[in-house]
Amino acid sequence: MFKKVAPYIGEYKKYTVWAAIMMSVGILAYVLPYFFLYQIISPLTKGERIDASFILFRVAAVAVCEIVYSFSYVQGLTFSHISAYNTLKNLRISLQRKLEKQPLGNIQNLGTGRIKKVFTDDIDQVELLLAHAIPEGIANILVPAIIIILMFIFDWRLGLLSLAPLVVGLFAMGMMMKSGMEKMEAYYSSAAKMNNTIIEYVNGMEVVKVFNKDGDSYKRFGDVVRSYRDFTIDWYKVCWPWMAIYTSVLPCLVLLMIPFGSMMVLGGTIALDKMVLVFCMSFSVGPSVLKALNFAGKFPQLEYKITELEKMMDHPPLKEGSADFKGSDLNVEFRDVCFGYEDTEVLHGVNLSLGQGTTTALVGESGSGKSTLAKLLVHYYDIDSGSITIGGQDITDMSLEALNNQVAFVSQEQFLFNTSLYENILIGKPDASKEEVLEAARRAQCDEFLERLPEGINTQAGDGGKQLSGGERQRISLARAILKNAPIIVLDEATAFMDPENEEKMNAALDEIIKDKTVLVIAHRLSTIKNADTICVMKEGKCIAADSHDRLLTDCPEYKKLWDASVSASTWKIKEA
Repeated sequence: MFKKVAPYIGEYKKYTVWAAIMMSVGILAYVLPYFFLYQIISPLTKGERIDASFILFRVAAVAVCEIVYSFSYVQGLTFSHISAYNTLKNLRISLQRKLEKQPLGNIQNLGTGRIKKVFTDDIDQVELLLAHAIPEGIANILVPAIIIILMFIFDWRLGLLSLAPLVVGLFAMGMMMKSGMEKMEAYYSSAAKMNNTIIEYVNGMEVVKVFNKDGDSYKRFGDVVRSYRDFTIDWYKVCWPWMAIYTSVLPCLVLLMIPFGSMMVLGGTIALDKMVLVFCMSFSVGPSVLKALNFAGKFPQLEYKITELEKMMDHPPLKEGSADFKGSDLNVEFRDVCFGYEDTEVLHGVNLSLGQGTTTALVGESGSGKSTLAKLLVHYYDIDSGSITIGGQDITDMSLEALNNQVAFVSQEQFLFNTSLYENILIGKPDASKEEVLEAARRAQCDEFLERLPEGINTQAGDGGKQLSGGERQRISLARAILKNAPIIVLDEATAFMDPENEEKMNAALDEIIKDKTVLVIAHRLSTIKNADTICVMKEGKCIAADSHDRLLTDCPEYKKLWDASVSASTWKIKEA
């Protein structure tokens, strides 16, 4: 396990080494008082007389040992935590970089709860390994091991008697760890599911209240929490008996030594002062060994968490080149594109051309692959086979920065950061001037609601943009795209949250910004895309037809069916009583 973490320690490895050394010195200072105690008791067992200076000297030595113990142990913990927290920093940065290289779709599939748990809870657990388990474990095993060897040197019979509780305790701990490991995977799966469910429950609270689904939603929430509780209790029920055995037996190395050692003293086979010495030594061993083995019980959990962390990142990174955009033009070509989610293929050999400066619309029933096809153009996922090119250059040959400079993506649900609206728009072009940002906001028809806000464009968006309506959030996201001024624009239901009045304004803004651009647009209201240069009809992951609106009405029954349904929906009204 340490080998998995070691690459992230880097230059701070020396702090871990020094921590182990300082803690070993501290443990040694913790043990020495027992020897001074023996020096006081031994003469008394022989009936010898000792003076006050003899006792005071050893009492002073005990005080010095306590000071050395406190200083060394604290200094060791300081070194170990310097190493640990810098390692956590390196681990999180490395994980963040790996996460950035993952397809965005894979990241969303992981779930917010699981990612949060890995970045905070699971990585924090590594601190236990580096700051405590390794340096303290080494110190608490090394010094007692030396003392046990000395016990054998003084009297091998008492040494064997002292080992008996250790053997029983180690056996109990081994059984506990074996039993616990069998339930560990189910326990952590339950914890991850609970995290995702809690976040989903909180985020969906508004929908739950509006549709009066408190009972159903809370039942699911409660079931998941109870499941986690049951897994936890089951796990501890298995571990508790063994834990009780080793925590009660391990510290008591004198368990057999007292009766059998006393018999040997009475039988004259061992001197009383030698038995007292071994007794004192055994008292110093038990607590240290117990502390070390308590850390050992944490190792399987840490091993599991580190393995899960590696598995989460054990996905092929997004195929990304390093080249700048070198396309001969801005024509976009989908050639035999196949793509699937996990084992289910959703796009089957799609061929589609987007001419430079033209608008291409994707239409089809829900689940036909429209949004997936659009996301592939912005490299949301890697395709399984085929190719997507811009100006003849495969998008996988470009760096993500180069690709993002060519393509602007506006979806129906855009995320706003909890900062000012000005800064949210500035994301589209970080080096833009204030005048450019204000012009982009004006062209996106943001002026109307910005004037109503107390601080105008400097108003805070709130978490996820909650201070704005859905339509207002979309106009801010459109302003980003306007500011970015990319030559290729992908619009995925960009006017989905617009009321009729504002949709007219938005359509006017869209007409302005898509001029002379290569545009791929998805819309369920077919009336908004009937003037597109090309309309691609998607069905069950295939492009079954691509032509103008008029020709498709005549030649494509599937499109005519969609158009008739769209016209019927647009004329729908509440029936008069």
